[in-house]
Amino acid sequence: MASVVQDRLPVPQQTDPELDTLVREIIGRVADKWTMLILETLEEHGRLRFTRLGELVGDISQKMLTKTVRQMEADGLVVRTVYPVVPPRVEYELTEMGRGLGEAFCGVWHWAEVNREAITQARLAFGQTASKV
Repeated sequence: MASVVQDRLPVPQQTDPELDTLVREIIGRVADKWTMLILETLEEHGRLRFTRLGELVGDISQKMLTKTVRQMEADGLVVRTVYPVVPPRVEYELTEMGRGLGEAFCGVWHWAEVNREAITQARLAFGQTASKV
């Protein structure tokens, strides 16, 4: 089994409560699958119209897509551009901050790739143990 050794940042002696709150809020927002899928889709395809973004994300309601991209816009992760045409044309693209967050979460994909077999084995072992109880 392969393992990755990474440089770890030192744990601060004291934490900043405002920063702690911000980190918890951001994790709560981006940990939902829609935010992550929208980040990934915009990273792969660049600027997209609202309808096309929904198609590429797949299986997301228009209401949830609207709610998620608005929250992402409020957090500075995406830019929304409205063109004054009939019907209105709306496009979304990642900001630098949004791309940076996407890069940060690429570590999760890398971790999953490295640990795929170990996760599969752990799940199988757990399933076998759990079924005996």
